[in-house]
Amino acid sequence: MSHRISELINEVDRRQDELISLLKKLIEFKTPAPPARNTKDAQHFVASFLREKGFSIDMWDVYPNDPNVVGVLKGEHEKQYNSLIINGHIDVAEVGEDENWEKDPFQPYVKDGAVVGRGAADMKGGLAGAMFAIQLLHEAGVELPGSLIFQSVIGEEVGEAGTLQCCERGYKADFAIVVDTSDLHIQGQGGVITGWITVKSTETFHDATRRQMIHAGGKLKGASAIEKMTKIIAGLQELERHWAVMKSYPKMAPGSNTINPAVIEGGRHAAFIADECRLWITVHYYPDESHEQIIKEIEEHILHVAHADPWLRENPPQFEWGGKSMIVDRGEIFPSLQIDPNHPGVKQLEGAHQNITNKQAIVDVSPTVTDGGWLGEAGIPTVIYGPGDLQHAHAVNEQVSIEQLVAYTKVLLSFIYDWCHTKTNVITIN
Repeated sequence: MSHRISELINEVDRRQDELISLLKKLIEFKTPAPPARNTKDAQHFVASFLREKGFSIDMWDVYPNDPNVVGVLKGEHEKQYNSLIINGHIDVAEVGEDENWEKDPFQPYVKDGAVVGRGAADMKGGLAGAMFAIQLLHEAGVELPGSLIFQSVIGEEVGEAGTLQCCERGYKADFAIVVDTSDLHIQGQGGVITGWITVKSTETFHDATRRQMIHAGGKLKGASAIEKMTKIIAGLQELERHWAVMKSYPKMAPGSNTINPAVIEGGRHAAFIADECRLWITVHYYPDESHEQIIKEIEEHILHVAHADPWLRENPPQFEWGGKSMIVDRGEIFPSLQIDPNHPGVKQLEGAHQNITNKQAIVDVSPTVTDGGWLGEAGIPTVIYGPGDLQHAHAVNEQVSIEQLVAYTKVLLSFIYDWCHTKTNVITIN
């Protein structure tokens, strides 16, 4: 570690109060999703912050009042040195009216060595640490030879994938860090996709005809869509158990690949036989799988289940998968993310972590999902690495440890400097 960067790392300790103040400022912007459509002021603050540090700003509306911000600091020798994307979401989890917070969740405060407030762990702590690292580099007059791209995106909490739009807009780099909640672990992730399975009758029957459908000699070929959906649910349970036995992934708990029947909607009135039933499912899959593969497996299995039933054979279930927003179209996709532990970016990040914390970095798999999968799917080597414990994310009195936030800021400061000073295609292991 150079003397110059060592001095900047010491600055993080000396100016810890400024770092905390920056995090508090970010938390004070009320950006819960749902309801969403509330990030404009926060994103203008981020854009202004980056602009003052020499970044060019690209800002556009993903949804009304919910813009993405991408700041680009072009390197002096951008073609010869590594580029880096730092990515984080500005939206935070919703706050329920019945949640028993000690104080207003958007009036952050310090208690027992932690900053408390909605978004402290997920993930304004990560954003604040990255922004403060950038501030210190700027104030010291450090000119990076490689390019640095900062993405503050919207919609992660409700599957609106602001990060996907950044990828579609053409932003690329040699490496990316998603500064989401990871307890300072370097992580990949499994994927998530939601889907709707619909069972629908071509005919509608009065409730009084039920006897003719279910008793001997009735001779009316009809069925309740709700009752037939129970066969679909049983089929999903069978497939889930099969996956649990037949599939696994290193460093993930067995059976992490789940099929959750989350919401069921059906029937129109008590005087009718239910002619339609819709099931909303959430599917978690492993990092080495794709949502296209998972869709194929589920549809094939459920259609086999349907084929064994005389009514479902003629009224097969219909499938709708994914979506761009849990608010707008009630669907989402989070692609999986595998990381290469031997990638030079991973190795340099491990080295920076160990140098700062005096602990070996833990490389594993997140039990939840982030926008990292979109960056990985765009061909950008990506890891999740951020402060905060998942048990505090989305929780009442959400908080992040100040000690961990300070350590994280130091690691990012060191990594940004070293990575953007490393020539492309050159592996340097600290």
